[in-house]
Amino acid sequence: MCVALMMVVAAVASLNVALPDLARSTGASQSQLQWIVDAYALVFAGLLLPAGALGDRYGRKGILQLGLAVFGAASLAAVFVNDPGWLIGLRAVIGLGAALVMPTTLSIITNVFPEDERGRAVGIWAGIAGAGAVVGLLLSGTLLEWFSWSSVFAVNVTLAALASVATDRVVPTSRGRRARLDPVGAALSSLGLFGLVAGIIEALIRGWLDAYVVCGFAAGAVLLVAFVVFEMGRRDPMIDPRLFGRRGFAAGSLSLTLQFFAQFGLLFIGLQYLQLVLGYSPIEAGASILPMALMLVLIAPRAPRIAARLGVRAVGGAGLAVMGAGFLIFASLGPGSSYPPFGLAALVTGIGIGPATAPATTAIVSSLPAERQGTASAVNDLTREVGGAFGIAVLGSVLNNGYRDHVAPAAAHLPAPGRRGRAELRRGRGSGGRTAGAHGPALADRAHRAFVSGFSTALIVAACVLFAAGLVVALVAPPRRRPARRRRRQPHGHGVPTT
Repeated sequence: MCVALMMVVAAVASLNVALPDLARSTGASQSQLQWIVDAYALVFAGLLLPAGALGDRYGRKGILQLGLAVFGAASLAAVFVNDPGWLIGLRAVIGLGAALVMPTTLSIITNVFPEDERGRAVGIWAGIAGAGAVVGLLLSGTLLEWFSWSSVFAVNVTLAALASVATDRVVPTSRGRRARLDPVGAALSSLGLFGLVAGIIEALIRGWLDAYVVCGFAAGAVLLVAFVVFEMGRRDPMIDPRLFGRRGFAAGSLSLTLQFFAQFGLLFIGLQYLQLVLGYSPIEAGASILPMALMLVLIAPRAPRIAARLGVRAVGGAGLAVMGAGFLIFASLGPGSSYPPFGLAALVTGIGIGPATAPATTAIVSSLPAERQGTASAVNDLTREVGGAFGIAVLGSVLNNGYRDHVAPAAAHLPAPGRRGRAELRRGRGSGGRTAGAHGPALADRAHRAFVSGFSTALIVAACVLFAAGLVVALVAPPRRRPARRRRRQPHGHGVPTT
């Protein structure tokens, strides 16, 4: 299950470091590059809920195998494609396979492991889910040192084949109750999320007030409200909106959404900082995030046991606060910072992610019975994808605005021979100034400082979100369950013995 999960999560971010090579090889425009990356997330997020329900109804092992086959076949086709349009379509198909895979991995784990082992198993799953994006970046950066961008898709094929063989041999078949299918609910939720995520994606390209973006958000919101109303009226809903009235379910969903808002936003802008400002190579940039992944993998499996002892309120809230502290360290970095401060920030952030992620996941899946684990897993995964999409869009937008505000005065005063440098400076986000003639070095320095200003502002925003989320979890999450006290057995002859 962890191999399949790693494959899915790594595919979210691994293509980012390959985009320059991909653009040179295929001639893709900036908009096409954005959609090659985000077509995966769009289909993935939109189909998670119905995919989880399909696993509950038809058998989780079969749906997992189907997802692995779709994921692997589409990735294999992408290895041999050199047209941006075809790549966008194939990434969407890969997203379909990922939607079938990810919720079934967690629902299989929660059904296979007994209750006394389930928390640790879910903690390991959560650690892989959090660290997978970092591992994917490191792996793809390593491959790009020797191979072309298509090697990123070849890794997907290998992992899908390995996970499929292992699933066939060791994973038992399980399913939930044979509920009626809900095609209307599936269509409303999928199309609503499509509109919402498409609006987020296009906001980075067009701006938040563009008519296309506003229409996407409006359509998504209307469809999701219609989904809630429709599901509230069904006797057997795909997901009952009233579940969010359960404190554990609501607190876990909110916590994961805001964690991944911050985490994916950090990866998106942090990799740009490392490569554009500090001059790191793709493999060096991926390796720089490793302290965060290492702490997450070490702490996450132990976090459910700590949460069971101290309570989700204390552990989850503290984890989010520590994450916020790590983000403040990131925000203090400058254009000439060395690696140790960045590594310290990654280390502190990883220490916070472990206690925050695993208890939130456990709170969601433990809120529903075994026969509804596919739905619980889909909601758990959906919060991650939607939160991550918002994080990339919002923090990326804050970075862009901060960069442009600081670099515009410098670009406006370029002399006529440097007009090309002005255009490069405004859209390059830290790489500008190469073609600005004698003004190039000074403008490149100004571009780096402008980038760092936007970078710091974005991370301060993320830190505030994390601190607020920690406070909400500390207040809303269910209190710690006190162990039942055993009543002593009465001595023989002195009343009825009790236990």
